[in-house]
Amino acid sequence: HVQLVESGGGSVQAGGSLRLSCVVSGNTGNRDCLGWFRQGPRDEREGVATVGYDGTTTYADDVKGRFTISQDNDRRFLYLQMDTLKRDDSGTYYCAAYLSSAMNSRRCMAPANFRFREIWGQGTQVTVS
Repeated sequence: HVQLVESGGGSVQAGGSLRLSCVVSGNTGNRDCLGWFRQGPRDEREGVATVGYDGTTTYADDVKGRFTISQDNDRRFLYLQMDTLKRDDSGTYYCAAYLSSAMNSRRCMAPANFRFREIWGQGTQVTVS
């Protein structure tokens, strides 16, 4: 039984930083991607940063250079360091583990129809004012 639990959200002023953490418990099996996704009040859930089993990281264009995703060697902890935060970064951030059927270098950031066996955390709220 795989469970993901996020923490680290909160309220911060624009230009500030937050660090999100996700504890991954249980055997993720062939779910080779871990990622952080964001959802606004009227938006679809979108990929922010992902990391593949081989360590390849992928970022959404609007967070490149500001956010950094990392994981421990055992893939039991997933982190998202968010710097120079903007108001548009506000939303609920979800940690996810899944299998991607995409074959390109950005495979873990592929759209939802390429994701299988998804497991999601409960989300953590980030508010940038």
